[in-house]
Amino acid sequence: MNLSNYLKKFISFTLILIFIISYQNITVSKVYATEKKVIYLTFDDGPAGKVTKDTLDILKEESVPATFFLIGEQIKGQEDLIKRIYSEGHALGLHSMSHNRNHLYRSNDLFLKEMLDTQDVINSIVGLKPQIVRFPFGCNNNCYKISQSMVDLLHKNNLKIYDWNTDSGDGAHPSANPNLFIKNSKSDKDTVVLLMHCAYMSKNSVKALPTIIKYYKDNGYEFKKIDENTPEVYHIMKK
Repeated sequence: MNLSNYLKKFISFTLILIFIISYQNITVSKVYATEKKVIYLTFDDGPAGKVTKDTLDILKEESVPATFFLIGEQIKGQEDLIKRIYSEGHALGLHSMSHNRNHLYRSNDLFLKEMLDTQDVINSIVGLKPQIVRFPFGCNNNCYKISQSMVDLLHKNNLKIYDWNTDSGDGAHPSANPNLFIKNSKSDKDTVVLLMHCAYMSKNSVKALPTIIKYYKDNGYEFKKIDENTPEVYHIMKK
């Protein structure tokens, strides 16, 4: 092979290699450009009259979905709120019948019964059996730590578990300044599961909500509701 032919082949190979590398870089850039960060707004301890209504009003105005983990014993007399949550495209979740830790965490079977009873109440109103569960006070709290046997029992009954990875702090201190909830709610995680509340005492949570939504919109997050296809959020603590 003479030098001229060698140079031609070398140049051709180099150009092909540059094209392949450039194409791969463009493809990777496109993938990263289309990947969106996600925020799941979640509200515990409803329904709760005006607080839940005001929360729904804000979500409607901002055109964002959310997830409501409901207490079964509070639903009676507030069926219209459950219908509104459902009809406006939000997710309905199970947060027990009683929210009474002394009863709930006495046994796995008692816990399951409260969740299934709440499921039946919701089903009687909207014709839907929610399959998403949030443990009152979290999966690992002062009086209970989730076990593999509990996970297996819930999964056997087609229930999935959702804790949170960002806490607004409005559950422990509902009367605190809304600015504290705003500060606590800001995260830069790729996937944020934000714990908030819409209980009767959660008036300041309502005040904080528009600014929290604005923060995540300004930072390019996509708002989603939790459903049975959402990856679960919980961990079993080592003993």
